[in-house]
Amino acid sequence: MQPLLALARSNVHFRGVPEILITLGDPAGIGPEIIDAAIASGKLPEGFDFRVIGDRFAGTPGKPTRESAKSALDALKESTRLLRETDAAAVVTGPVSKEGLQSVGFPFPGQTEFYADAFGMQNYGMLLTGPTLTVGLATIHNSLADVPRLLTAESIFSIGKLTAAFLKKRSIVSPHIAICGLNPHAGENGAFGDEEKTIIAPAVAELNELGLASFTGPYVPDAIFRDVAKGKYDAVLAMYHDQGLIPLKLLDFDEAVNVTLGLPKPRTSPDHGTAFSIAGKGEANPASMIAAIRLACELA
Repeated sequence: MQPLLALARSNVHFRGVPEILITLGDPAGIGPEIIDAAIASGKLPEGFDFRVIGDRFAGTPGKPTRESAKSALDALKESTRLLRETDAAAVVTGPVSKEGLQSVGFPFPGQTEFYADAFGMQNYGMLLTGPTLTVGLATIHNSLADVPRLLTAESIFSIGKLTAAFLKKRSIVSPHIAICGLNPHAGENGAFGDEEKTIIAPAVAELNELGLASFTGPYVPDAIFRDVAKGKYDAVLAMYHDQGLIPLKLLDFDEAVNVTLGLPKPRTSPDHGTAFSIAGKGEANPASMIAAIRLACELA
């Protein structure tokens, strides 16, 4: 394993002070610089220790290699060990290259699935949240061709419960959650597909029986995000990755945070990639990393 550098606000972790782990990500990307900028920003909550995990000397900015990818993977593995074996309160993950990770034996489509597997979680989910939108995903890192097969009432029910719990933890006592349709015009009464009737509507009914939140839909996908952005709902459930992330990144790109729901300890991440093309040039915006660390502290 590459040597791990622990760079924190303080060099000593005081017992009783919550420790937030931060993985460096691929050191050839913008992870090291946005983490440094976030810690130096003065915008992080007091009363936490921040421990950065990773070898920043394993990569050259803008020049990803197998060595830099392996360093990123080593940091992920070390973070799970620390979450299991110490009192670390949460983890914030720096941006990684999925292609790079998979070149060194990473068998998962993303970090979400990695952390779920590390903790043996079957009921987990991916949620993105920013100042304007909060979006839960019924399917995650899947090809568009596979979505109709993978979308089930159970998957919608699961992300609905997890999203309601997330909102309640953020002090939204009675959440209102909108649910997207899958097809154009939400199927147009079966003219463009029947998943709204056969899968999504039954899941909405089952979710409302729980009493955790008010769930409504399925709504026309190309219109509902406007209402959510105006504050008529606390969150929206999207049926597939890009359905939810395109509007979120359009409106909240600089401050959006990726959250893995269902883990025993919180995991957040900035909602952007490694940006190899600008790494080391002083152009990277740390706002999403700051937001990810702040949210990890809040959830912890």
